[in-house]
Amino acid sequence: MSGAQGQALAGAPARARPAARAARGEGAHMLVAALGLVVLIGAWEAAVHLLHLPGYILPAPGAVLRALWSGIAVSPASPIGYYLPLWSTFRNAALGFLVGSGVGLLLGSVMAESRTVERLLMPYAFALQCLPKVAIAPLVVIWFGFGDGSKIAIAALLALFPVMINSFTGLRAIEPERIDLMRSLSATRFETYRLVKLPNAAPYIFAGLDMAVVYALLGTIVAEFLGAQQGMGVVITQAQSVTDVAGVFAALIILGALGMALHGVVRALERRVVHWADRGKR
Repeated sequence: MSGAQGQALAGAPARARPAARAARGEGAHMLVAALGLVVLIGAWEAAVHLLHLPGYILPAPGAVLRALWSGIAVSPASPIGYYLPLWSTFRNAALGFLVGSGVGLLLGSVMAESRTVERLLMPYAFALQCLPKVAIAPLVVIWFGFGDGSKIAIAALLALFPVMINSFTGLRAIEPERIDLMRSLSATRFETYRLVKLPNAAPYIFAGLDMAVVYALLGTIVAEFLGAQQGMGVVITQAQSVTDVAGVFAALIILGALGMALHGVVRALERRVVHWADRGKR
């Protein structure tokens, strides 16, 4: 066996150990999360029975599970199930997220490249962000109607600001030495942006996307509360109108699962795109 082969074989276990530790750590985190869920459900069940809470105030976990199963154990095309409303909410939230994130990235990039544009737009962006979205949501519904347009608009409005601010911050956080190097290579402004600034800002941008995807879902639900023909917000409103608190809890559980799934998609995309940052964390 040559010296190079021996070093390779000796280095293989060393490389495998961090991966094994990471897998054990992730398994331990999942176990802790599962135990926490069991404790929460047990405390919930105990509180309902010991305090004799009526179902219209706090339903038992079993009642919530039955309500959840009644909306899942049906055909996906059934109007009484959760599939059609969930698809409507997801579609509008995803479109609003894409529109808001794209506009936010564009505005953040332009402001980072131009001090004049920054001074012009940044105060109004903060002023818009400070406005309560629940207060301006009725105006958006009036402007865009009760269809999907108002849901997409509100979702985009909530997703815009975190992506814009994080993009702006990441693009401005570039080291001056890298800019000087690109200038010495006679790179154009767009080449500097594409090859140096944008990769440097990618972790910041994905942090903004992680927040924006949740905000887009919240914006869609708010719009559905104000007026819609379909969506999980409509399901919650209808359940509240007949004091079906277990149905409300079931819809909230589905929305929570959807939010976690969207968060997982953004994180998986971040690990694939910003792979150098993920290696640095490990």
